Amino acid sequence: MSKDQKPVYGGQAVVEGVMFGGKHHYVTAVRRKDESIEYFHLPRKSNPSLRTIKKIPFLRGIAAIIEASANGSKHLNFSTERFDLDPSEDHTLKEQEPSKLTMWLGVAAIGVISFLFGKFIFTLVPVFLAALTKPIFSSDFSQVLVEGFFKLILLLGYIYFVSLTPIIRRVFQYHGAEHKVINAFENGKELTVENVQAQSRLHYRCGSSFILFTVIVGVFIYMFVPTDPLWVRILNRLALIPVVLGISFEVLQLTNKVRHVPVLKWLGLPGLWLQLLTTKEPDDKQTEVAILSFNELLKKEKETEDANKTEEIV
Repeated sequence: MSKDQKPVYGGQAVVEGVMFGGKHHYVTAVRRKDESIEYFHLPRKSNPSLRTIKKIPFLRGIAAIIEASANGSKHLNFSTERFDLDPSEDHTLKEQEPSKLTMWLGVAAIGVISFLFGKFIFTLVPVFLAALTKPIFSSDFSQVLVEGFFKLILLLGYIYFVSLTPIIRRVFQYHGAEHKVINAFENGKELTVENVQAQSRLHYRCGSSFILFTVIVGVFIYMFVPTDPLWVRILNRLALIPVVLGISFEVLQLTNKVRHVPVLKWLGLPGLWLQLLTTKEPDDKQTEVAILSFNELLKKEKETEDANKTEEIV
């Protein structure tokens, strides 16, 4: 990495807080009901098998989903527990390391199963709906397009209706705060509430974009496989889920790399449009939490980098 190149950080909105992840650590900051800020820290320790897979194009997307599900679940559970905990019954939650392999796999399995269940529903329901239109749209090409249309409608409808609930709306606001902090950092701005609030709440690397890309990529892939009979189409869709996920992840990475190229930056626009639903403008207090979380991560990352340099010298 060159001296001028900034490290890449990612994040996730949680209940009344934001989680950020770096090369060595994950940190979550949560605003409690008594207005205090509490942090949760986990060192970043990938399963050895996942580390190998993450180096292989088209497979690394699957590994990224597994890792994100495992770590994201822990931080989401922390935020839910600490926000709801009565301050009068407060207790110190010690920093936890990803302990035994069985525990790590258990958390990962829950996250992955939840993700795959959602993917299963959003994959099969459009297939059956498209099949109902077979008398009108009979060709394989038109069936794939109709299926993609229903999938998009289901996705947009689901996001819109869950965003109407107060708790999800606030999560979407923290999602926007997360993006603003990353944008401010990548644009070289000082991380003050005023500077961060001036940034866009949209970002090319967002997982929302990834979800939309699975719909778009799926349409192109499904054009090359048979749609009849119906049971064959269902089996094809299920079997191709890993393929669609892997290619969609590479597309997401590509759109982020070319976002500053005028002729190519439009490739990421569909994902940004979806983020208009999955992010909301945060208030100053929410942005403050995101900044505190990110600064804590930067501190942890620097401590580890400094320690590693000391070990190299010794």
